[in-house]
Parts: sequence; C-alpha cells; structure tokens
Amino acid sequence: MATRTVAIIGPQTSTTAHVISHIANELHVPLLSFSATDPTLSSLQFPFFIRTAFSDIFQMTAIADIVNHYGWREVIAVYGDDDHGRNGIGALGDKLAERHCKILFKAPMTPEANREEITDVLVQVALAESRVIVLHTSTAWGPKVLSVAKSLGMMQNGYVWIATNFLSSFLDIDSPLSSDEMDNIQGVITLRMYIPDSKLKRSFVSRWANLTSGKTANGPLGLSTYGIFAYDTVYVLARALDTFLKQGNQITFSHDPKLTELHGDSMHLDAVKIFNEGNLLCKSIYEVNMTGVTGPFRYTHDGNLANPAYEIINVIGTGTRRIGYWSNYSGLSVVPPEELYSKLPNRSSENQKLLTVFWPGETTQRPRGWVFPNNGKLLKIGVPKRFSYREFISQVQSTDTFKGFCIDVFLSAVNLLPYAVPYKFVPYGDGRNNPSNTELVRLITAGVFDAAVGDITITTERTKMVDFTQPYIESGLVVVASVKKTDSNAWAFLTPFTPMMWTVTAIFFLLVGAVVWILEHRMNDDFRGPPKKQLATILWFSFSTMFFAHRENTVSTLGRFVLLIWLFVVLIVNSSYTASLTSILTVQQLSSPIKGIESLVNSKEPIGYLQGSFARSYLIDEIGIHESRLVPLKTPEETMEALEKGPKKGGVAAYVDERAYIELFLSSRCEFTIVGQEFTRNGWGFAFPPDSPLAVDLSTAILELAENGDLQRIHDKWLLSSACLSQGAKLEVDRLNLKSFWGLYLVCGLACLLALLIYLIQTLRQYKKHGPEELESPGQGLGSSRLRTFISFVDEKEDIVKSRSKRRQMERISYRSTSEVGSTIISNKDLSPSSVNRIDSVNEV
Repeated sequence: MATRTVAIIGPQTSTTAHVISHIANELHVPLLSFSATDPTLSSLQFPFFIRTAFSDIFQMTAIADIVNHYGWREVIAVYGDDDHGRNGIGALGDKLAERHCKILFKAPMTPEANREEITDVLVQVALAESRVIVLHTSTAWGPKVLSVAKSLGMMQNGYVWIATNFLSSFLDIDSPLSSDEMDNIQGVITLRMYIPDSKLKRSFVSRWANLTSGKTANGPLGLSTYGIFAYDTVYVLARALDTFLKQGNQITFSHDPKLTELHGDSMHLDAVKIFNEGNLLCKSIYEVNMTGVTGPFRYTHDGNLANPAYEIINVIGTGTRRIGYWSNYSGLSVVPPEELYSKLPNRSSENQKLLTVFWPGETTQRPRGWVFPNNGKLLKIGVPKRFSYREFISQVQSTDTFKGFCIDVFLSAVNLLPYAVPYKFVPYGDGRNNPSNTELVRLITAGVFDAAVGDITITTERTKMVDFTQPYIESGLVVVASVKKTDSNAWAFLTPFTPMMWTVTAIFFLLVGAVVWILEHRMNDDFRGPPKKQLATILWFSFSTMFFAHRENTVSTLGRFVLLIWLFVVLIVNSSYTASLTSILTVQQLSSPIKGIESLVNSKEPIGYLQGSFARSYLIDEIGIHESRLVPLKTPEETMEALEKGPKKGGVAAYVDERAYIELFLSSRCEFTIVGQEFTRNGWGFAFPPDSPLAVDLSTAILELAENGDLQRIHDKWLLSSACLSQGAKLEVDRLNLKSFWGLYLVCGLACLLALLIYLIQTLRQYKKHGPEELESPGQGLGSSRLRTFISFVDEKEDIVKSRSKRRQMERISYRSTSEVGSTIISNKDLSPSSVNRIDSVNEV
C-alpha cells in the first residue's frame, strides 16, 4: 500500500475481505474481489468494496427456492463459524422466511474443526427432526464434513444435502476424484455460478487446459467459475482505468493525517497515502459494460452484477448431472436463463421445474424431509376427557386407552402414514366436567402437549395458536327448540303466501287487466261497450287469467305481448302456490316460537349451550348476546329438562350447539328439532404446533379416508341412529314472500310500461294524421278543448276514425276541383245570364 496503489484485486476469503475493506475505505482504494461472496460486504459500510462475482444473497435465494419447490418447511444449517458462514446463513434464514419456511437448527463449526469436533456436531444434527441439511463452508473442510456424515449413516435414504458452490468448485478443480471421495457425496445437490456457453469461454477453457497440463503432480489443475471471474476481474479494472484516464483524470495521492501521527512506527504506516481519485475510479468500474468470458458483465444500481444465475448440480455415480438452473429473473427452470430473458418473468409454481434428482440412498422418490426426533421421547397427545357425548371420545375405564369416533379417525389416519408415529394419549380434564378445548390448544403452544386429538372445533382464535389438519367432520352451530304439532284450519289456503305477496299479486292482476283493456279498446269489440260492461270486462279478464279461462281474444300485437308475459308469471305463481299448499295439507307440520338465531338475538330469554364448547364465546363476541342469558348445560339429560321447562319455569328457550352433537341428541328426542339455518361453518380437526409436517401428512391421510369410504364407515359405527326428523314431520314451511318473485313482477311491470309507451306514440301519430279539425270555442281554452278532442279520439274505434278521416280527405279533394271549375267560368268575358245561374248552382253544390 506504500507503493501508491490505485486498486486491489482480492482477497479470496470474506473474512480477510472484511479486514482489508477497512484499509480500502481509509485510503480510498477500490477493492475488487471475485470470491468474497459475503452479502454484508455490499453494505454502505464498505463503499470501496466491489464484488466481481455473484453475492451469496442470490445463492441463498436459490436454495430457498429449491426447498420451497420440494415442499419442505424446515432445514438444518451446518456452516463455518466465521463472517462468511454466519452472514450467508443469516441471508438464507431471511429468504426462507419469505417463503414461510425456517431454519430449525443451526450447527456452526470452527473453520479449523477436526474430525472429532465435526462428529459431535453432526450427531446433534442427526437427533433433530429435519432431514434437509444445508452445508455452507469452504472447499478446505467442506468435503471432510461430508465424509464424516457418510460414516455416521447420514448419506442414506431420507436425507437431503444441499451444498453451496464450494462443492462445485471442489469438483471442478480436483476432478476426477477418487471413488471413496465420490461415495461420500452421492446424491448431494450443489450450485455452480452459471456462465453461459460462448466462443470466448470455450477458447479460454482450452487455453487453460494447455497451460496447466503436466504442471501439477496430480494431473491438470481444474478450472472453477471463480477462476473465470478472476480473469474477467482484471479486464474490468483495465477497462475502468482506461476510461478513467481518457476522461482526463489524474492519479494523485495525499497524506493521511491520521497516519502521519504514527511517524517513526516500525510498520512505516506514515508512508501510506490516500488515492485522491478513488471515488472516480470506483464510478468508472461500476459503469463498465462489456462481454467477458463470464458473459455480459455490467452492474445494477445496487452494486451487484446483473442477471445472477446458478446451475443446480446433482452428484451421481462418478460425475455430476445438471438438473436445472436458477436465475434471479425467472427462478427455477430446466432451460438456460438467457433463453428466458426475452420473455416476461413467470414465477408461478407450474413454471418452476427441475429434472429428476437422485437423492442419497440412490432413490428418485422425493424425501419427506423430516422424521420424529430420535431422542426416545413419545409424542404427548392431549385428549379431552369428556363428561357427555362419550360416543365421540371417552377413556376406557381403569386404562390409559381411549375410544370413540375421534380416536378411530386418528388411528385410521396414522395407519395410512408411510412411517411410524411414536405417541401416547394423555387425558385432559377431570371427567366430571367437559374441558375447554381452547385451553387444550393453548397447552400445545406452551409445550405441555405435542398435539391434541378430539372433538376440537377449528376456529379463528385457535388457528392463530396451532395448525389443524383437514377437517374430518363438518359441525357448525345450530339452534334447537321445542316444537309442537300444528293442524290445518279453514284458512289454510291463504297460508302459502305472505300478506304482502297476496297484495302485490292482486294489484298486478288488476294492473295487467287495465293495460290490456287500454291496448285493445280501440280495435277489439270485446273490450268496448258501456262503462259498466267495460269495468266488468277488466275485472273478469284480470282474474280469469289465473286459471287461463279468459274468453276475450286479444288482437293487438302489444296486447298479446303483455298477455304472454303475464301468463308466464301466472304459471310460475300458480305452480309455487300449489306446491306450497300441497305440502301444508299433506305433511305433518311442527311449529316453534323460535325461528332461528335471529329470534334469539331479538329476545331476552335464556339460551343453553354445552359446557366447554366454543359456542359461548361465539354467542358473546360475534352474535352480541349478553353473558347473563347463557346457561351452561353438561349432559343431554340436562338439556332436555331445560328445554321442556322453558324460560317461564327456569329452563331455556333454545339450545345452541354444534350439529354433530345435536344430531346425536335428536336421535332419541322427537319433541325437539333444529330451527333456522346453520349459522357457522366449522369442522373438527387434530391440532399440532405451528408448521408441524405431521399435520400436513395427516391431512392427506384424512382425505384418503374420505375418498375410500372408511371415514363414513367410522361415522356410521359410532354415530348412525334413526333420527326423529326422518319420520316425515317437518318444521312449518316458510311462506312464499315477495322476495322470491320480485324479479318476475319487475319484468311484467316493465313490459306493461313499454307497451303503454309504444301505444301512446302510435296513438299520437294517428291523432296527428286522422284527428278531427280543431275548432276554438270563444268561451273555453284551447288546451281543454284539445284534451277533450284527444280523449274522444282515443275512445273511438280505430276503424271508424280511419274511415272518417278517409271520407274527409275525399270531400276536400272534391271541393278543390269544383272551385277550380267555377273560377274558369267566371273568368270568361262573354258570360250570359243563364251561365251565371249555372255557376251559382255549381257553387251551391
């Protein structure tokens, strides 16, 4: 540095780069490194550090995409405990978190770790749950870690090893490896910085092979991607210096006042000087845009190389196989990245592809990625010890075993898993009261239980604490109330429609009759006559259409159009009325003062719920029912007694519970029924800690149970019974209201308005063409006279109006012709007295 240095190329390790970057900052000397890939070196702390290769931030993004692509959620990180290892794994953790994955366990090692120390760390890794291991270290001792892993049996079926690009560099430089070394890394996935194929690259590789042939004791020295980036690094600096000098810049140095104070020191630091134009040279380097051996070489605004990409390599047999690519532009692909740069980026899951991988153990089946921790412990599964509805779950007396619908579903699902699950059931509750399932779920987050199996409803509050499996039974909240039988009465025929529906229907019968009368009055004799007869015709025609018994024919196009729409409406209304009335008269009806949850909200009567159920919090928090109105009930017998008493005798008006319990409750109690609709959509599931892979596998098993019919058979075994609701009785039917028919009436009303509008336009045109000549009366206004004339015109039959108009037109033509003859005779100068008399006679005519 005392020789007036303007740039530094190197060092090779990130740890050394951190130290030298401080010197480069102080002396304003650009530091170019092709192998220090620590992502933290790109921060504002080191403005003179320039990386001429890809940052590890991109390599860790590629690994995170691979992990996510195969559906794994947790990994173990094994790394060297230095700046390069710690910062790289930190970046990996961030990228995994963006994909909802995480590092389950970090296993750091000192860079100088011996075989014994490596063994101790890997033994801890083998005891962990995850089997996806990311190895991030250097070429110096990375192969040693893989060798120890092989000796510990960690290169067998079920393991996944993803090594960073240290392994690809090791393979490139020292290849071919011995058979023992290759056996240690079979099935490992590694990354290599991608350099597109080009004439420059092929020429360089050939020159390198010729240059190194026979120069080493172990054969030719291989060429890694770092070597190619080192070659381009020199060219980048040369181009930047050339541009720097051509711009007229000078190379000058000045003393560092901080170092001048150290005069006389044995290190002679006072001789080191500051490069005054260092910032300008850095700018020139970042502006380089060239095509080197590594391909297009240019920097982005964040100081990283443009279009970073990696090859994804699988170690197989005596060599390697490329299974795909990763690029920052389009993610995972099986085609070279440069072929995708001309297209729009597509990172959809369907577009992320890799070729078949040969995993450790020589298998192509994707490893599950996790196992139960090999520490001799059993999964502690909490099971609610219920007091009621023991068909769902109950403890076998004097044993630690449980039985019931929920237990059978769990055991059947576990039997479908491709691996063994070591577990034991632990009862939760005293057996005298129904325990709170919300508290049971909370104990999973506290670490008391590893899972929970039972009648646990999946709610929003609980999903914030744990992960649930696929629901194995649907069970929303419903309302149960006492019902009584109702008999038909003399006015049952009015029941199908609500009063509003009757009123609107009657109005439309009259409206359509009036509209048809208006449209037919001027041309149809059936709609003419004295006022009383016409009124009777309107009423008869209107209501006779209900039975399609109208005898009057419609002759106008508009009248037929309106009648066609109306008859369609009448057909629908008649059919609905008939169906509803038939149901009312033939099916036994049950009635209850409670119509559903809305009735309970609007009343002040007490409501029962099952002790320990989430129904209590839902009714208070979501529905808004006051806590004082809620009555906890422990058993079906208590529920039946409270419903029979009713609110006036100290009981409850209704009972709210989940449908699964209610169906069992009603199977032998015919005096009660479900009223209203199910007002929640919930289901039961098994609870596990967040991100538990067992929850995912059990969900798949539950779906398989549903598809092969086993889930239904388990349901029928425990819960199937003859329900009273299947005996033919039904809760009183809802009356047909206007809401169900307003669309029909709207269409009919619009048709009437449209027909009247067209009719009015046609009538006005006829009036203008055929209407009588208007005479002004001195005692009356012109407006009232015109209105009466128009009304009289509308009341007349159309044929009469047209006939009179035609006769009037003929008279005008005749009068005009006579006047012209008279004028011709008078213009004759030799008129005789007899001619005059004849003219007078003509004028009279």
